[in-house]
Amino acid sequence: MTLTKELRIAISGKSGCGNTTVSGLLAQKLGLKLINYTFRQLAQEKGMTLKEVIEAAKNDDSYDKYVDKHQVELALAEPCVLGSRLAIWMLKEADLKVYLYASDDTRAARIFNREGGDLQAIKDFTAMRDREDTGRYKEFYGIDNNDYDFVDIIIDTANYTPDQIVELIIKKLEEKGLVKE
Repeated sequence: MTLTKELRIAISGKSGCGNTTVSGLLAQKLGLKLINYTFRQLAQEKGMTLKEVIEAAKNDDSYDKYVDKHQVELALAEPCVLGSRLAIWMLKEADLKVYLYASDDTRAARIFNREGGDLQAIKDFTAMRDREDTGRYKEFYGIDNNDYDFVDIIIDTANYTPDQIVELIIKKLEEKGLVKE
């Protein structure tokens, strides 16, 4: 597979949609750097739990703004796959914008399988996180993360394996003349 230019691909979706998995597989297949800098990485860097970062971000917008600014800086520095909640909105220079969708139940089941715990508690936490994320994105950037009709491709991840999703994205890249076999 040959890239026809220096590519920047933005992949977004809510938690449990497969952003991290698909972004990683796509980056590997295309030989691009993966950028997936999120609250999860920030929490690790700060020695905090994800829940602690989310709680802190409720009262301190510097958490969101740092993550959002930092990931775009990283993405602009070199060809890459940027996988994050806001990648498709924030990386305006992206050559391809992908939105990964999954139902609330599918997402909760995936998070449960990945992290364990209580399924209902995961559903409740995920719903709360979605509401709070949406509110912050609207407040900080005027972005409605439930409006993603402008992207190049929307994929319901419940219907495909991660490898199949990567193939769908590569087909779209081929259609746009951004890669050649």
